[in-house]
Amino acid sequence: MSSNVTLKQIAEALGISAMTVSRVINNKKNVDEKTRKKVLEKAKSMGYTPNYLAKSLVSNKSFTIGVVVPEISHSFFPEVIRGIEEVAYQENYQLILTHSAEDAEREKAAIETLRSKRVDGIMISCSQFTSDLSYFEELRSSGLPVVFFDRCMDEAGFSCVGVDDKAAAKKITQHLIDHGYKKIAHLKGAQGLSIGRRRLEGFIEAMSENQLEIADEWIVESGLQEKGGFEAMMKLLDLPEDKRPRAVFAINDPAAFGAIEAIRERGLVIPDDIAIVGFSDDIRAELLPVPLTTVHQPAYEVGKKAAETLLSIINGENESVENIEVLTQMKIRSSCGVH
Repeated sequence: MSSNVTLKQIAEALGISAMTVSRVINNKKNVDEKTRKKVLEKAKSMGYTPNYLAKSLVSNKSFTIGVVVPEISHSFFPEVIRGIEEVAYQENYQLILTHSAEDAEREKAAIETLRSKRVDGIMISCSQFTSDLSYFEELRSSGLPVVFFDRCMDEAGFSCVGVDDKAAAKKITQHLIDHGYKKIAHLKGAQGLSIGRRRLEGFIEAMSENQLEIADEWIVESGLQEKGGFEAMMKLLDLPEDKRPRAVFAINDPAAFGAIEAIRERGLVIPDDIAIVGFSDDIRAELLPVPLTTVHQPAYEVGKKAAETLLSIINGENESVENIEVLTQMKIRSSCGVH
């Protein structure tokens, strides 16, 4: 059979309408499962392959979506991508995945590559070193649909899908306070990123409302990786013993993992000598010798909601700029000293 099999030929072979075949091939509803199965089997046996070029010429769409992630070494972003892909698949879109490796210039290059591929829209989670708003202003002026997820640039003028970072950070800090901790440190992220700024705000608000001291030397920049968490924790442990915090809230789980390694290297015990909590609920968090108390971010749901938001913009169904928040929950484990 020729590789240029058409939907009409499949329909004629089955004795059904070309419209029904089209609905099946494009994964649309209102087709019974028996007919769907027959169409897919016949299309496969006849060697049918979708003509995406013809489809894009008719609709003026490429049916591709670009995704830019800052890293893929931790479980959060792969799970987000899984959520994005599920929505894209249901809507017959293909993903082009790019990786900025926490580099702002590489991030720009990735976005330009996606634009050159004529993607219909882009989803972006910024690198921790991204700060050039003028670039995003130019991107907005281009008219290309864009949605941020997790790590957002608030001033860029695009919709963002994430969680209420400030409220969740405040809640987990309050959890430490409620269980007797008064000397609490924070390993903070870059303040140019929404997650870094809001999680610090939540920490400060909880401490202030409880009239607890916020020592300058107890707020240390760690970044979002294990190495930064290790180095930041070492700075805290270098303080005189009576000046050290008794608990630490890390901006995310990878930073917490680095901090835990530093605590162990100094021969200290978690949580007896120092308690620690994180944010994100990395897959490793509950597998540690002392499981990590953390904030669970529903990464899959963040990915789904980000993809749904972008597609609604692409399809002209929604043009408003929104800040969409998915609910979090605390995962209480042994590292905070509470059983």
